Amino acid sequence: MSIVIIAVLALSALALTFGAVLGFASIKFKVEGNPIVDQIDGLLPQTQCGQCGYPGCRPYAEAIANGDAINKCPPGGEATITALADLLDVEAVPLDSEHGESKGKQVAYIREDECIGCTKCIQACPVDAILGAAKQMHTVIVSECTGCDLCVEPCPVDCIDMIPAPSGIRDWAWDMPKPPVSSGAIIATDQNNGMAA
Repeated sequence: MSIVIIAVLALSALALTFGAVLGFASIKFKVEGNPIVDQIDGLLPQTQCGQCGYPGCRPYAEAIANGDAINKCPPGGEATITALADLLDVEAVPLDSEHGESKGKQVAYIREDECIGCTKCIQACPVDAILGAAKQMHTVIVSECTGCDLCVEPCPVDCIDMIPAPSGIRDWAWDMPKPPVSSGAIIATDQNNGMAA
């Protein structure tokens, strides 16, 4: 009888130990959300414009992770489509023209002398990039503007234009020339080693 009690106690202790280890592991190694959604969301331009048919970039990222098309983001353009295709290992397809066309990085510009201070653009801005108060002039914080174009339509006096975003040192990139490709090309180290003909 004592052997049965010892066996039951040993199994109970073993079950309790493994249960505690599994409980700790489930808390310690818990995955918050879907990591692929985070990666997709990181590639999207974060304009929150809704041109893709979703209320923001995160919902569109979730839809892509669930199999939706990767070509519905006009602000991201071909670069985003290519990056998404590489990440998801699918074929890059052209931008779906139903959702708009890629115009490059733009920002809103309010012609302040025409602004009547209605605050409709402030209410429409998903990233709070417009400053102003009722019956006062409004202006755009260029560094915060994502170029989503959502503030243009609600403006009753049509004083908002979308202009190309100013380029600065942070977003400047050197367009590297592509090297010529020829079958008889040699590399610089070949010349230094006397291998050139």
